[in-house]
Amino acid sequence: MNRPYIDTRRFHYGFFAGVHLQDIELQQNGYTDPNGNQWFAEVPDYEPGFSVGILGEFYINKNIAFRAIPSMHFGTKKIAFRNEANQERQYQNIKSTYFSVPLDFKFAGERFNNFRPYLVTGVNPMLDLTVKKQKQYLLTNTDVYLEIGMGCDFYLPFFKFIPEIKFLYGLTNVVNKNRHDISDESQMIFTKSVDKGKSKMIVFTFYFE
Repeated sequence: MNRPYIDTRRFHYGFFAGVHLQDIELQQNGYTDPNGNQWFAEVPDYEPGFSVGILGEFYINKNIAFRAIPSMHFGTKKIAFRNEANQERQYQNIKSTYFSVPLDFKFAGERFNNFRPYLVTGVNPMLDLTVKKQKQYLLTNTDVYLEIGMGCDFYLPFFKFIPEIKFLYGLTNVVNKNRHDISDESQMIFTKSVDKGKSKMIVFTFYFE
């Protein structure tokens, strides 16, 4: 077996790089403006973003570890707005630079030769460093995600290679309803047409330890 004693160490360190997809689930309320128009929003497609970070891991016992992973996520959410009356469409790209520190528990199975699968779950607070005034929707710069994922440790001769996929579900409403920055009342129809929005992400990463 490669590196047979690496998991006997209490502390483990590494770094990762990967890609992610950002999504937002909007709860719409059917608001109608004075002209009788109803606008509905959806995410028509997804643009991959880039993720990078460092890993710190503490083994509680041979199968359970606690992880802290300072991370940066660079990506974009694309939203399409549709006027139900005449099918007119408008689009908004929301670029984000997230700084996050996921706090996870890792539940690993038994090692089989040079492979060891695991599950991971935890919470992930995020701060958006590039929130700007947006024409239709303005999102808050903070959120907290619940995350769950899976991966596998591959024990190579000189290091561990760890592919992992995680699914993140936002717990807070990220649609900013206080749009004091808007002077054109006609632009408020987009904010008024939704009650709340919840962010989602899928993150696929490669760790090197």
